Amino acid sequence: MQLHSKNLNLQALSLFSNVGIAETYFSSFGVEVVIANELVEKRAEFYSHLYPNTNMICGDITDKNIYNRILNEASKFSIDVIVATPPCQGMSNAGKKNPHDPRNNLITYAIDLINEIKPRFVILENVPMQMHTKINYNGEQVLIPEYIYTELSSSYNFNTNQVVNTMDFGIPQSRQRYIYLLSRKDTNIIWEFPKIENNKIITLRDAIGNLPSIDPLLRDKDERWRFPKFAEKAKLGREISKWHYPPTHSWRQVQWMLHTPSGKSAFTNEIYYPKKDNRRIKGAPRTYMRMDWDKPATTVLQNSGVISTFSTVHPGRLISSGKTEHERLYSDPRTLTIYELLIVSSLPSNWDIPEWANETLIRKVIGEGIPPMLLAHALENLYKILKNV
Repeated sequence: MQLHSKNLNLQALSLFSNVGIAETYFSSFGVEVVIANELVEKRAEFYSHLYPNTNMICGDITDKNIYNRILNEASKFSIDVIVATPPCQGMSNAGKKNPHDPRNNLITYAIDLINEIKPRFVILENVPMQMHTKINYNGEQVLIPEYIYTELSSSYNFNTNQVVNTMDFGIPQSRQRYIYLLSRKDTNIIWEFPKIENNKIITLRDAIGNLPSIDPLLRDKDERWRFPKFAEKAKLGREISKWHYPPTHSWRQVQWMLHTPSGKSAFTNEIYYPKKDNRRIKGAPRTYMRMDWDKPATTVLQNSGVISTFSTVHPGRLISSGKTEHERLYSDPRTLTIYELLIVSSLPSNWDIPEWANETLIRKVIGEGIPPMLLAHALENLYKILKNV
């Protein structure tokens, strides 16, 4: 999607803001985030680095003082849009799916603010498991969608296409999200995502296939001889971007991935499989797994730099063929670089990451953030709808 400047001329409030990934392209559509709220101080600092003109309120929205501060600051503006992306760890398939996780109830604070501020438009984003998660509402356990509908349906029109996959919107990552696009009833519109009409799926080959191969940096210094071109490759990577640098891994895990083809898990290997004390260890089938060149990236998670996590490893290329598993070797036995994560997450390749941010923080915030081009498509459609009203 090529972004062309459009002017919706809207002011927004961002809740559970992370570092502002969701609103990366808002300014291209004339949407100005005037107030944001984030719990974690380092993320709030990251947000303020990216959006220095936004009033960032750092603190816990469940704290009455913070909640009232958000409400009071919002009263100074004409808030047209509220975007809320509450934490999903209590519902996510990648999390513990704990029905009693207190974070599942954070949506209620967003709904209360929506009811008090009454913006023209609302974006509520979470994982699809939200459909099956219950919270306490007036003394009863009700599903979150039922709660949202009960609270807002008298004032807002709801979109019908609420479960979307980012790969259907030109983003090289398969990531399902549950998103409400709400429009206040006096706008007389229903805000939907654009129709999916034979959109080309962008694969990893399309997205990162042209980037130079990079060897991992081995923690085991006495094993680093195994990659004699490490420095040369690292230099080529840095010439592309300072964020295209080698992830650090242990030789033990790297060795397993060296013999693992694209789209396969090291658990399917006959010789080089995950083991401890020479005994095969157990694990989910999608762990120690390379992504597939001919598919989009799998969902980027917080711990995207860990080989043993769900499908985090670069697809790799065959660099040494042979009849046996021992002879067959594949390049890039590593997780994706931060630069590659920017691409598959639809973030700008020159995203202005603060110099003080460490790799762990960067990977976490990208893993928790919604690929922002998805919301750019939503805003593009809103612009078209409003033009025709």
